[in-house]
Amino acid sequence: MVTHVWLSILLFLLGITALVLEILVVPGFGLAGVSGIILIAWGVLLLAVDFTQATTALVLALAATMAVLVFGVRLFKRYNLWQMLTLRTKQYREAGYVAPSSGLVLNTGKTGTALTPLRPSGAAEVSGLRLDVVTEGEYIPAGTPIEVVRVEGARVVVRSTGKPRQ
Repeated sequence: MVTHVWLSILLFLLGITALVLEILVVPGFGLAGVSGIILIAWGVLLLAVDFTQATTALVLALAATMAVLVFGVRLFKRYNLWQMLTLRTKQYREAGYVAPSSGLVLNTGKTGTALTPLRPSGAAEVSGLRLDVVTEGEYIPAGTPIEVVRVEGARVVVRSTGKPRQ
């Protein structure tokens, strides 16, 4: 009997740990979340006097959770609490919010010069344009000749092609 108690406590704590990992470390609702729910339920079932009592308790807890969730959503809507949690400003093109131009891809393979130290990000001049660039992880001093390796959306990846100019 004592072994059952310790096993159920261990399962419950492992379930809580899995849920905390799901919330803080692993994004989404995946393996850690499902495992945590199963471990908690298993720990509760082991502590119960009989299976029917444990199942009834779990179903009642689930129903109470759903009721609190519905009540909470209605409360948030009634008192506009969602507005406190969301950003209300919109990003209009006229205010300068524009997507990066697709023309950056045309710079692939071109050479230029690092204007600032790249550790690993900074600015470089490529084909007469000042671009925000990143390296593949290495440090490149200012004045070093660089080459555009690839463009990933608005991210321009460069590598050194020589020694820094003095």
